[in-house]
Amino acid sequence: MSTFPWLLAMIVVPVVGSAVVAALPRGRDHLARQLALGTSIVVLVLAVLATVAFDTGGERFQLTTSVAWIPDFGVSFALGVDGIALVMLLLIGVLVPVVLLASWRDPMPARRSMRTYVAWLLLLEAMMVGVFVATDVFLFYVFFEAMLVPMYFLIGSFGGPRRQYAAMKFFLYSLFGGLVMLAAVIGLYVVSNSQLGEGTFAFDALRQLDIDPGVQKLLFLGFFLAFAIKAPLVPFHTWLPDSGAEAPIGSAVLLVGVLDKVGTFGFLRYCLPLFPDAARDLAPWVLVLAVVGILYAALLAMGQSDMKRLVSYTSIAHFGFIALGIFAFTTEAATGAVLYMVNHGIATGLLFLIVGMLIARGGSRQVRDYGGVAAKAPVLAGVFLIAALATLALPGTNSFVSEFMVLIGSFPTRPVFTILATVGIVLAALYILLMYQRTMHGPPRGVLLENDAPASDADPAPDADPVPGGSGAGGATAVLDAPAPAATRTLRVRDLDRRELAVVAPLVALVLVLGFYPQPLIELVTPAVEATMSDVGADPDGTTPSAGQPTADRKGND
Repeated sequence: MSTFPWLLAMIVVPVVGSAVVAALPRGRDHLARQLALGTSIVVLVLAVLATVAFDTGGERFQLTTSVAWIPDFGVSFALGVDGIALVMLLLIGVLVPVVLLASWRDPMPARRSMRTYVAWLLLLEAMMVGVFVATDVFLFYVFFEAMLVPMYFLIGSFGGPRRQYAAMKFFLYSLFGGLVMLAAVIGLYVVSNSQLGEGTFAFDALRQLDIDPGVQKLLFLGFFLAFAIKAPLVPFHTWLPDSGAEAPIGSAVLLVGVLDKVGTFGFLRYCLPLFPDAARDLAPWVLVLAVVGILYAALLAMGQSDMKRLVSYTSIAHFGFIALGIFAFTTEAATGAVLYMVNHGIATGLLFLIVGMLIARGGSRQVRDYGGVAAKAPVLAGVFLIAALATLALPGTNSFVSEFMVLIGSFPTRPVFTILATVGIVLAALYILLMYQRTMHGPPRGVLLENDAPASDADPAPDADPVPGGSGAGGATAVLDAPAPAATRTLRVRDLDRRELAVVAPLVALVLVLGFYPQPLIELVTPAVEATMSDVGADPDGTTPSAGQPTADRKGND
């Protein structure tokens, strides 16, 4: 089974599916949705089969495929996965069908079609798979930049009122980081050429180089900046709240659930193994950014009235925990960080979806426009509560295991940073539970639609959706009671229908199952994490050589 090109198939299938869907004639949106959903399910099956074929006790990179691409420059189309990349493929395989099903009835902006939307989603899926499975640094860079294109069009063509601004900001930030990384990639090629006699971009060859510590720092910073923007870490984060707020709900789920993980994945895959001395020397500065991000983003989330922006800020805080776990240089903390990457995608994806379903019913993203929803839609409120509790890492939910591992693994080596980070847990409880309490409980109230508003009322908030359901999942609009004073007007909210239950059920199940039994994921990622910690010179107990001390020989640690 392992001889089958599973990884190549996971790239080719959605590319072909995207092309077929895009080639459909106008008016065949229903067929486009069916083909896209079927394609994404095939990718999920391939991810599961690849996991079955993967041997946790085998070589570091498995299921490999390598074809010479640009031989004169040592570039190969080389694919392979370790446990870290494999769990991200599983996350992609789960989220994309969920997103497609959630977007089934979403209204499209003028002159835009569902056919085009799902075609971009499938192409995005292929690029996301490629960036996690590339074992050639140049190929990784190609996928890293290429995945910007479908996300740019998903935000800019199908998003909210300020979609063009958000899309351009996302693209420019990511492009700038990518160009800086390209300079570092070229520098790495030059170093490999001087040491090996020929340039190469192969990861296994590059990690054996003995790079001068000063050069390491420059190359590390080139990669780190690109990944810090993508993650994002504070102060490189400002594009995410705009993009998360304006993107369609389905695209926002993939943006915060998968695309942002490319940054933290890059820390583990490239920054630590290729530049171990620089990683150890600069780790305190990275940890400062991580802890500042946890606290600063949490405070900003507490002040948000826009639910989509609030969820986006929670993601920035969570990425601070992931960076803390990575740069604590212990196996336990780094394993927790990888689990956090997966669990954050599940929990925050579920929260974004349920927020989208609420927005689809009320036509507004503003917290103040909702109240008492639990009395009218108890199932929706129950799923909202599960998503909220998973986001704040309540014991029994999937996020708790990863957050606990990060903190307990980081404390022995980074006690001050760990203690400061725990304050973010308290703040998370505040901003998540306040949003839930204000929307789900209290006096029933609903959105006062613009055409019903008294003449003296102020204009609607500029960031509210102009069309009910325009950026939500489910596409249903609100139905208000007969004209009455605004203070007593209430919203008739229907509960989740069968399609919406099918959307949230897999994620709710994963939140609960992984909350009580995360061992399969831990066993899958631990060997890759141990190999990465060995690359950076960390012992199993987390101790590392002092700054400037040479890293132990890393050959043969695969």
